[in-house]
Amino acid sequence: MRRPTVCRAMSNSTRDILAQLLAFDTTSRESNLALIDWIADFLAARGVASQRFYDVDGRKANLYARLGPSGPGGVMLSGHTDVVPVDGQSWSVAPFALTEHEGRYYGRGSADMKGFIACVLATVEAFCAQPLRMPLHLAFSYDEEVGCLGVRSLVDYLQASPEKPALCVIGEPTEMQPVYGHKGKLAMRCCVEGHACHSAYAPQGVNAISYASKLINRLDSLGETLAQHQDTRFSPAFSTLQVGTIQGGAALNIVPQSCWFDFEIRYLPGARPETVTEALMDYAQQLLPPMRQIAEASNIRFTPLSHYPGLLSDPQSDFAHWLAQWCGSESFATVAFGTEGGLFDEIGVATLICGPGSMAQGHKPDEYITHSQIDRCRQMLENLCVWMRAFP
Repeated sequence: MRRPTVCRAMSNSTRDILAQLLAFDTTSRESNLALIDWIADFLAARGVASQRFYDVDGRKANLYARLGPSGPGGVMLSGHTDVVPVDGQSWSVAPFALTEHEGRYYGRGSADMKGFIACVLATVEAFCAQPLRMPLHLAFSYDEEVGCLGVRSLVDYLQASPEKPALCVIGEPTEMQPVYGHKGKLAMRCCVEGHACHSAYAPQGVNAISYASKLINRLDSLGETLAQHQDTRFSPAFSTLQVGTIQGGAALNIVPQSCWFDFEIRYLPGARPETVTEALMDYAQQLLPPMRQIAEASNIRFTPLSHYPGLLSDPQSDFAHWLAQWCGSESFATVAFGTEGGLFDEIGVATLICGPGSMAQGHKPDEYITHSQIDRCRQMLENLCVWMRAFP
């Protein structure tokens, strides 16, 4: 991976920092270490030490830093460094470079969510320049886009730390509107192993696709049951279930031996997605006897792919009131997409979401963030800096 040239003075300009961040291809399948090293160098040049938490292969890392006094509490600013792929998308600009045009900054991750990280880094010197009455924590993760997988080691560290932050603002793109909740997500893969034979003798085989279709039909029925419980604070107002990918079979004249499909449950906070998976597994057990009457090796297996909890914070809390003051909006809402917020909330770090840009631009070709959104985020962080100042 090419490492972009670092400006000699390591500019505090949000635009310059964003240009550096966008130049790193941190698609989830790639390493993010070059970007993490750049951020660590940027912080070190300002007297801020940081820690890295690596994945098992040493190819990716979370970065954690803290400013201000020692001790527990304080505010954490959190964002993920990975981005979604550009494969198959038609871009009119270079995706891994900053292009500025008519009040917009274009580039993969500009909205989701390197724009927020650039704003945070641009205000580090302001936080360092004054005594703080509580610590400021910075947390930048990897593999959020593939199921909030990477942040787990950082969550474990914070949970065990005597200096755990009290509050967290996740800067996902919300157009600088404060957000207090989102659904959780459980993703699983179901693999059906049948028995292949020539299609002319189909009854002698175990058709894996046919049995997979029975399981998918059962999922549809379970989804209808989920929809009966509603919470109008969310849109859609109920837990949803869908099959996203399926693959099976080798040729039309061969009874398919294997078939697998991936499904996800996006569930309301407080709901138990396990009620769906347990019901599906019970149904799978009912299917196995007739399959094994024909071929003993037939099987149905379920493998978890990812799981993160939902988030439902109190929009009437003191923290919510403070965030409304910092960002200049009291219009609290929920969002349809997921974040790492539920994981932080589970360990006792009260979490809200507010960041620049819109998810309407995220994940799309020619992704962009507007100058005005960057300005509003900078203003929120400057207000936070004033709020954290230690007055004599």
